[in-house]
Amino acid sequence: MSERQLQYEERVAVARLHALLELLPTALDKQMHRAGLTSFEFTLLEALAESGEGVLRLSALASRTNATLPRLSRVVTGLERKGLVRRAPCAEDARATNAVLTDEGRRVHAAAVPLYAQAVSTMVLDGLDDGDVGELARLALAVLTRLDPDRRLAVTAADDCPADPERAAGEECPADPRPAAPAVAECPADPPPLAEQECPADPQP
Repeated sequence: MSERQLQYEERVAVARLHALLELLPTALDKQMHRAGLTSFEFTLLEALAESGEGVLRLSALASRTNATLPRLSRVVTGLERKGLVRRAPCAEDARATNAVLTDEGRRVHAAAVPLYAQAVSTMVLDGLDDGDVGELARLALAVLTRLDPDRRLAVTAADDCPADPERAAGEECPADPRPAAPAVAECPADPPPLAEQECPADPQP
């Protein structure tokens, strides 16, 4: 079997993806600093706020924020110090711990929502039209499906994807709701290649 060789267009696409992953989190953090949050902290508070009761198992919260449990635990500890989140035992499962959004956490999240929306719009969405947004979601999900084949992260889940794999089959927990269906219903893991386009910023080698 011959070794895989990347084509020029493939190398450009991956290089741009690397650059995006490197620059966007730092840029968002800089904007969210005015709210006293990092972009990840905001994402965590938003996941709790959108859960209805403001309660999620730590494993479910990790799934919804695309984080490992160790990283999530560190961030939750920081938010506890700020009085925005507290830990509490899960009444339905003594082995589990819930993250609970405090009243101050709700206030801080609500105040930060417009700031986050403006930051994302300025740095990402304003450069795209409606069709581009859907295409970005489709392509991102195609890559994520490769990186997360077991669909542990809620963002890659298409249907049944328990956030807590240790939960017994059929067991329901108010702190561990089913993830919402993705905005794009059909998104194959291997989309057809985009039409080749010439770009003066990317001359052929």
